[in-house]
Amino acid sequence: MTKENYKSGFVALVGRPNVGKSTLMNHLIGQKIAITSDKPQTTRNRIQTVYTDERGQIIFLDTPGIHKAKNKLGQYMVSVAEGTLSEVDVVLWLVEPGTFIGAGEQHIAELLKKVKTPVILVINKVDTVKNREDILKFIDAYRNVCQFAEIVPASALKGENMDTMLKLLFQYLPFGPQYYDEETVTDQPMRQIAAELVREKALRLLEDEIPHGIAVTVEKMTERDSGMFDIEATIVCERESHKGIIIGKGGAMLKKIGSAARREIENLMGARVNLQLWVKVRREWRDSELYMKNYGYFQ
Repeated sequence: MTKENYKSGFVALVGRPNVGKSTLMNHLIGQKIAITSDKPQTTRNRIQTVYTDERGQIIFLDTPGIHKAKNKLGQYMVSVAEGTLSEVDVVLWLVEPGTFIGAGEQHIAELLKKVKTPVILVINKVDTVKNREDILKFIDAYRNVCQFAEIVPASALKGENMDTMLKLLFQYLPFGPQYYDEETVTDQPMRQIAAELVREKALRLLEDEIPHGIAVTVEKMTERDSGMFDIEATIVCERESHKGIIIGKGGAMLKKIGSAARREIENLMGARVNLQLWVKVRREWRDSELYMKNYGYFQ
């Protein structure tokens, strides 16, 4: 394909927490970069990934879920998500199947009415809908909420309608240059991806009350002559009682988190990894700008 026909641009994924934005992005680019869990507000920073084929290049921005902020970290996450809307060529708004449009969705609709960017509504998780005819009711319920360029029912988890979505994205993207080479799938540094994978495993394995209050930092990442990587990371929590739960009886929980994270990091890096984890308490870190900067927020 000649460069005159080459499409490229930026696509923001927005929606309320836990609607499947990271799962969708991971599926579209064919590789796991953004962490996923069934806990809301899993994504905290804007994660940039790249999809390239002969039609062109799509740079996806997976934003934190738009929600009512309860602390400085929450305010930061919402400002990142809302700020992205004015910087992109297409917006993918993900919602869950249903006819009830709650306050959270209404708030996002109001934000999207202010942008001139084409908005594609993605009704995600249609694999959970027993009666497929109900999908038409969901489309009808949303049709007049916003001025949509397209409405697509999809399942990010099962890969349903992903090709249709890519086709539509290329349709709405402008002609433009290739921003990254074909091999690039993310602009995230490997240290950050490793930290996020540790956080994902902690989110999945820990009690419900702890995950929002944890951050992960990679203190050290070095490669041996043999090609093996040594990674030292710290899980930061807000209370001593949380520290005990994260470590677990005889260190069992920390070991479990470390083993699960190490396997994923090895798969992604294509190399053996020696991962060592520590746990630190930093009280109320989510309301401290200094700690938030140290842990990779407020960039």
